[in-house]
Amino acid sequence: MRVLHVSPHPDDELVGAPATLMALRDAGHHVVNLALSLGRPADHDRRRAEVTEACRRARFELMITEPPIAMSAADDRSDAEERARWQIGMAMDGADPPDLVIGPSPHDVHHAHELAGRAIRDVLATRDDPPPWWMWAIWGDLPFPTLVTTFDDARGHEIAEALSAHVGEMARADHRVHVDARGRLTAITAAEKVFGFGAPALAADHAEVVTEVVRTDGAWMLGAPRVLDPASPLARPTARPVGSWLDSPSPRDLGGGPYD
Repeated sequence: MRVLHVSPHPDDELVGAPATLMALRDAGHHVVNLALSLGRPADHDRRRAEVTEACRRARFELMITEPPIAMSAADDRSDAEERARWQIGMAMDGADPPDLVIGPSPHDVHHAHELAGRAIRDVLATRDDPPPWWMWAIWGDLPFPTLVTTFDDARGHEIAEALSAHVGEMARADHRVHVDARGRLTAITAAEKVFGFGAPALAADHAEVVTEVVRTDGAWMLGAPRVLDPASPLARPTARPVGSWLDSPSPRDLGGGPYD
């Protein structure tokens, strides 16, 4: 299976759903990380080198948008979103199209994550039979998590080692701590969030969750709740439509906020 991961920024490939990507990789699936941007122009050379090394360590194929999309707070977001749609569409329509797309939720608070999520949504909606989409969240929360990936300390160390390649970003904000802390907390909360309150706890010290949506007969359906089986990762979706949530405006667009 070919997996296309869409990164708004370098380092998102190892913060959004890294344990899930690595589990798929270990099961023999080919993971391609599409980096839409390289941050601010002054940082392009550094961040290109960092994401190249990070993907080498993580054993992900890397594609970098050329030229990188400008999606900082002061940039033209409409243009950035249009370019993101075009780039994702090109990746979808290549000689080896993906069987699964993974990327940010369109409600992940950060403007660049949200525009990338909307771009994924819009591109998949134009396809007759698009692949499933697994959404992660870094700055926001997933109201409908459907898929749990459990992992151990060894996997956590592997993620941290790959994430350490993003030297400049880890010096600014150490997301290795973020990923470790989130994984420990999610191991406690994921079972009840995915399977219902009162569900048995996970037998794991670390976990991460994604929300799966599947485009079926022109409607977005929520994925089936499950623990990831990397060897057979896909499943029939539920009959629960979630298009109204996917298409709803971001709270940041309704009333603004401190995020810009």
